[in-house]
Amino acid sequence: MFRFSIEGEEWILRFSPQVSIEEVEKQAIIMSLLHIGEELGKFPHGSAFIMFTKKIGAIIFDVERMPSLILTVSNIIPEENWYSQEA
Repeated sequence: MFRFSIEGEEWILRFSPQVSIEEVEKQAIIMSLLHIGEELGKFPHGSAFIMFTKKIGAIIFDVERMPSLILTVSNIIPEENWYSQEA
């Protein structure tokens, strides 16, 4: 679990038990979140978003605003497991 601050809001970042990544990757996720900045505060309670990084893959975040500002990394999907379908 990590704590960080963006735009005066104190956030907690936690990782779902099924997510197993190295400490360096966790730090990279935090740095990526800091680049999002104020956009992070626009997500309502119960929503989710995806961040794509070249090194880690697609990172899925769940947003909680009550009782605290909490982001949970619920899953990480490496790029080799991405599939897209052209409609």
